[in-house]
Amino acid sequence: MEYRGKNGEYFELVTINQSNCDILKSSGNNQLSLLWFTSDLNHLSIDLVPYTLNKNKIICVTEFHMIEIEKIHELKLLRFNKPFYCILDHDSEVGCKGILYYGSPSLPIIDIIDSDIEILESVWKVLLIEMKSQDSLQLEMLQMILKRILILCTRIYKTQNNFQSLDKAYVNIVREFNFLVERHFKEFHSVVEYANLLNKAPKTLSNLFKKLGNKTPLQFIQNRLLIEAIRLLKYSDKSISDIGYDLGFSDVQSFSRFFKKQKGYSPNEYRLSS
Repeated sequence: MEYRGKNGEYFELVTINQSNCDILKSSGNNQLSLLWFTSDLNHLSIDLVPYTLNKNKIICVTEFHMIEIEKIHELKLLRFNKPFYCILDHDSEVGCKGILYYGSPSLPIIDIIDSDIEILESVWKVLLIEMKSQDSLQLEMLQMILKRILILCTRIYKTQNNFQSLDKAYVNIVREFNFLVERHFKEFHSVVEYANLLNKAPKTLSNLFKKLGNKTPLQFIQNRLLIEAIRLLKYSDKSISDIGYDLGFSDVQSFSRFFKKQKGYSPNEYRLSS
C-alpha cells in the first residue's frame, strides 16, 4: 500500500516475505525504513554484518544501509521520505534523531515486549485503515500515526539502552553528538572537534558515554568511519586511495593504518577477500 502526495510525499506499508524481499534493497533518496519482524529466524546482513532477527524485533535503516538477504520469513515494512515527514525538522515532536536514525554506527534493534506489542498492533491497524482513506486529511492522519510509532519505538529503545540513567539535557547531548558524527565523520575524526561543535568539554562526552555503558566517543567516531570504509570497499569501484581521501585521511598510508588497526588486515586484503 502506497501514499503519494502532490508535493512528492511518499509513504509505504507492505508485508515482506521471501518472494518480494528485494523491496528492502530498493530504498530511494531521503527515505527511511522501519522493519518490524513478525516471524522468527530471519537472516540478513546489513553493511556486511550478519543478523538473525526474530519475531517482534524492530530495526530502523536509512537509504545508506546496504542490505543483503539470506532468508526472510515475514516482516512488516514501513517506509517514508523526507517530504512526507522530516525527522530532522520535527525532532522536537518525535526525538528519534541520533537514536533510531542518523546516529549509531551499530544497527538500532528494538525488542518490543507484550504491552508494547499490543499498542503497536493497534496503531498499525489504524494505519492500515487510514491508508485506504481518500479525504483531504489523509496526509495529516498518516503523519500523526507515523509520529506515534516513532515516539513509541524511541521510548522503548531508550529504556533498553539505559538512557533513563541520564537527565534529558544529557540525553540530548548524546543524540546531538551521534547526529553530528553522522554528518561530519568524513571531516572530523577527533572527540575534541565534536566537543567544540557542542560547546562541551571532551571529558563531558566521555562521562556521558560511560554512564550509558556504551563505546567511548572516539570508538563511536572510528566505528562510523570503519562502516563507511567497508561499504565503499565492498560496493564501489573507487580506488583505495580515493576512499581514504573521501573519508578525510591525508594519505593512503594513514587510511591503511587506521583500517588495519580496526580490522586486522589492510583495505586491499579486505577488498580481495570480500
